[in-house]
Amino acid sequence: MIILGIDPGYAIIGYGVIEYLSGKFRTLGYGAITTAAGLPIAERLNRIYNDMEQILEKYHPDEMAVEELFFNRNHTTAIPVAEARGVILLAAERTGTKIFEYTPAQVKQAVVGYGNAEKNQVIMMTKSLLGLKQGPKLDDTADALAIAVCHAHTGGSRLRNFYNLK
Repeated sequence: MIILGIDPGYAIIGYGVIEYLSGKFRTLGYGAITTAAGLPIAERLNRIYNDMEQILEKYHPDEMAVEELFFNRNHTTAIPVAEARGVILLAAERTGTKIFEYTPAQVKQAVVGYGNAEKNQVIMMTKSLLGLKQGPKLDDTADALAIAVCHAHTGGSRLRNFYNLK
């Protein structure tokens, strides 16, 4: 199964693509979609959509795992990030890619085994599980890979029912 993990954002959208077969991981690619701060919102959303289409076309993922929005500090970015997330979901829906959503705590639980794990713990465990010599430079990209790993661990198991995933 090929899984595309997405850490949604507005300026930076992390993505990570993994293959998960017989309990083994293979990293196919990862990176980030970026948009410049000075661009009008419609242009930024268009760029995000176009880049998502290219990623979906390049990797042909079977499923996409995306982090649910969670804002505890900066509420001013909530609407633009939600708009960008909507564009991301639309691109996946248009290609027929199944979409699954996870909270940050679910990702931490699935990757580290502890729902309140620190970011560096998640990055280190993701790096280890995927056999990466170096972790991604951007936290958003590392988060996207962790989301993909989370889906690999929970998507086909009884945890899917526990988390009420469709």
